[in-house]
Amino acid sequence: MQFTVQYPLVRPAYDPGLTDARTIARFAETAEAAGFDAIAFTEHPAPSHKWVASGGHDAYDPITALAACAATTDRIALLPYALVLPYRNPLLLAKALATLDLMSGGRVKVGVGTGYLRSEFAAVGVPFEERNQRFDEAVEAMIAIWTTDAMRGEGLAFKAVGQTSRPRPEQIPHPPFWIAGNSRRARERAAAYGEAWMPLLLDAERAATVRSPAIPTTNDLAVLIEELHELVAAAGRPAGSVAVQAEGAQTLTLADDLPLGQHVDYLHGLESVGVSWFVVDTPGTSVAKALGALDRYGDEVIGPVKRAAG
Repeated sequence: MQFTVQYPLVRPAYDPGLTDARTIARFAETAEAAGFDAIAFTEHPAPSHKWVASGGHDAYDPITALAACAATTDRIALLPYALVLPYRNPLLLAKALATLDLMSGGRVKVGVGTGYLRSEFAAVGVPFEERNQRFDEAVEAMIAIWTTDAMRGEGLAFKAVGQTSRPRPEQIPHPPFWIAGNSRRARERAAAYGEAWMPLLLDAERAATVRSPAIPTTNDLAVLIEELHELVAAAGRPAGSVAVQAEGAQTLTLADDLPLGQHVDYLHGLESVGVSWFVVDTPGTSVAKALGALDRYGDEVIGPVKRAAG
């Protein structure tokens, strides 16, 4: 099992100190020292106030924040969790990610999703109904500009008539895509070209809020992971090509200051059905609690789990 920590700006009533650049650096350094394998920042460039007030959250620009983390760390992977591909011109996004990948020594995981907030789509000037077409066009365009000189192609958000973009990313042929979303379409995308599928374990009520199919239990997730394996085989890729990163109720174990004993058993249950990455949230009420939680999780969970795995 590998572990991703999500920066605690997603927690309600977070400590304003968490917005300080020096705190971001300390958080990333502490996470790396504690044994976390990736650090994640979510994306919401222009959410509605109604959404924020009813349980949404604030967000940095994830690429900028991850660049700050890259500057003070050596090993930890950098995961935007997740970039809403339809919001952007894909060639501009490809340039930003290539730069981050080079500056970090090849540590970028390109976490991507289609998005679900209609008001945010309207705010950035993108028709909500075009999100799937724009997503697929963006992936194709980003791979092309990362791997081809004099690229040609056209989509709803770009027109390339012989474009070349260098320097290219550190990772060859390009940084890997991690696909967010609970839908079959997300699993199909992950099976076709992704390095990982990132589902959320959601009950029906929360799933309706984020316009996503529900995955209430580990058993439900197990069925979908089996489907993913079948899709990977049908795509002609080797078994094990696509990892699974899960986020669920126990993602909040640290944030809610719950005991960690049974949490390890929960992780073993996820691992037994094919989950290989788990997302962790820390407290956001103070910088000290956030940093202390990283150390605690490293000592009581990451260390024992990785030692047991050999």
